[in-house]
Amino acid sequence: MTKVVEVVAVAPSSKLLPTQTLLPLTFFDTLWLRLPPVERVFFYELPHPTQHFFDEVLPKLKESLAIVLGYFYPLAGHLTWPVDSNKPIIKYNTGDTVSLTVAESDAHFNHLAGTDLCEATEIRHLVPQLTVSNELANVLSLQVTLFPDSGFSIGITSHHAVLDGKTSTSFIKSWAYLCNRLGESPCSLPPELRPFYDRDVIKDPNGFDAKYASDWLKEGGPNNKSLKVWDLQVPEGAIRGVFHLSRKNIEMLKKLVLAKQKTKVKLHLSTLVVSLAYSSLCKVKAEGIKDKKIELALNIDCRSRLEPPIPPTYFGNCVGARFASMETGELLGEDGLFIAVEAISAALETLKDGVLSGAESWSSKLHDGLGTGVKIIGAAGSPWFEVYSSDFGWGRPKKVEMTSIDRTGAYCLSDTRDGDGIEIGFVSSKGGMEAFSSLFAKGLEY
Repeated sequence: MTKVVEVVAVAPSSKLLPTQTLLPLTFFDTLWLRLPPVERVFFYELPHPTQHFFDEVLPKLKESLAIVLGYFYPLAGHLTWPVDSNKPIIKYNTGDTVSLTVAESDAHFNHLAGTDLCEATEIRHLVPQLTVSNELANVLSLQVTLFPDSGFSIGITSHHAVLDGKTSTSFIKSWAYLCNRLGESPCSLPPELRPFYDRDVIKDPNGFDAKYASDWLKEGGPNNKSLKVWDLQVPEGAIRGVFHLSRKNIEMLKKLVLAKQKTKVKLHLSTLVVSLAYSSLCKVKAEGIKDKKIELALNIDCRSRLEPPIPPTYFGNCVGARFASMETGELLGEDGLFIAVEAISAALETLKDGVLSGAESWSSKLHDGLGTGVKIIGAAGSPWFEVYSSDFGWGRPKKVEMTSIDRTGAYCLSDTRDGDGIEIGFVSSKGGMEAFSSLFAKGLEY
């Protein structure tokens, strides 16, 4: 059971803020307009009495949140779609705030923050709601939950049309950075953490923005400017698990792939590719997917790949897509791991044609899928976000969960707490999870 202690409206703290800012969406943002919010929960150990949390920890979190919002002030604003505009905008006015819920939970901290399998619903009470209506959508919502004498969690829910994973984790890291430096003068962010807001760096000569906006207007339309997000439900009985591929495991999987290579086809045998291939293979086998073809949707950070490249601290979405296509029958055969690596490698090879190659079809694939007989598998997150580096002053997270994959059916890749390898978050039915756990472990027994 979770008890709400207070709900605080936190305003950005800065004397340099504009009185009003209108930040237009780019086609990278518009693509995700009505997708469900992205949710993460960070668990931190804190074996201290409850009063220590309320006297020492919570005031620091609140104070540093106000300061970091001074840099990330659009997060306190709203997403809206003006009647006279052909696309949505982010609007910030002086006085806008971010909702911070403070709660207490009597759930077992070490169970939720450990390696146990658990029901997906067990963690939902740690995730704040994002207020979204047809006309207006909040951008960010936060929740800090105390587990007395054990630890606390920070839940973040962000609007997908405003933040991609890189921007969201950059915000958390910046908040943690400032929380560690309260009392310093000045208490400020270094250049490498300060968000970059110039939208003019995103060029759209091919009219992707108009195409993506038109696709949304047609959904429930014509001219449907609703901001209501897709209401995807958590499947009943869904089970959540976290799995680990160590560096040793990954090197072993690379050797298995090379042993199956019969031609000189170029393979991208990176840690990320091998982890994606192995996780996808286990998912397809565990869930008994019957579709003739599998399309693995790959998220590509475009910041360094655009011409010219844009700053790594660019605020907003800047994610492209590639689709790795595999015949299900081949994937389930004895060369399945090699087939998956080969397909992912082939998809990544197309980046040489430009990161926006194929962008004209991204929206159509999102809305219409890829046709009958094709199963799309999504992979969320990235180990390069380094979510486990977010230390607010009480140590690195014990565990980081992306709870939004409960609804989307994607699996999540991240770094690990100890820096060894890759962590994979997976949600499935009880039977699917039991099969995945068994296949995942068995495939590493070499």
